[in-house]
Amino acid sequence: MFTKTKNIDTAFRQVRLFTILVIAGSLLLCGFTLYKSYQLVSAMQGKVYILANGKALEAYASERKDNIEVEARDHVTTFHRYFFSLDPDDQVIEANLTRALYLADGSAKRQYDNLKESNYYSNIISGNVSQVIRMDSVQIDINQYPFYFRYYGTQEITRTSSVVSRSLVTEGYLRNVARSDHNPHGFLVERWKTLENKDLNIKNR
Repeated sequence: MFTKTKNIDTAFRQVRLFTILVIAGSLLLCGFTLYKSYQLVSAMQGKVYILANGKALEAYASERKDNIEVEARDHVTTFHRYFFSLDPDDQVIEANLTRALYLADGSAKRQYDNLKESNYYSNIISGNVSQVIRMDSVQIDINQYPFYFRYYGTQEITRTSSVVSRSLVTEGYLRNVARSDHNPHGFLVERWKTLENKDLNIKNR
């Protein structure tokens, strides 16, 4: 009688232990499955597919702080390209300067107004002058805010009789603003001024 009771008690313990192990294993398996699913969803949300010329290109999303220096450098370069790339066409000049002024504050507008008052743009149109700018380097200090920058570039001014190369050095600060179609990087150039703009060489045509 006692042996039979002891056997039933042992069997009950074994069944209980087995049940506990099955439940614990199921919980571990569920937890592992949820964790891997979350990882997979996070990885998929970090991927972006871009359709270009009929081809799907894969891109990865990242935090802005990871690319802030690259975006700041491109913002400064884009601003200078629009501000200083001019052709003897008032519509081209107006379109480029409008794009440039979306990227900067009143300091750029003041420089534009000064050039306009001195008939700089009228002389470009009447003299059939083309002006392009080539970026040499851009220094960005992201350890302070607003971010200080210094731009080094070379202007090439093509006139009917000559081609003039001029050095251009400017400086200013970048402030964070909301991104938009006109300002995709979300920066605004502030306190912008020209430090150097002098002739390097002149070639006759």
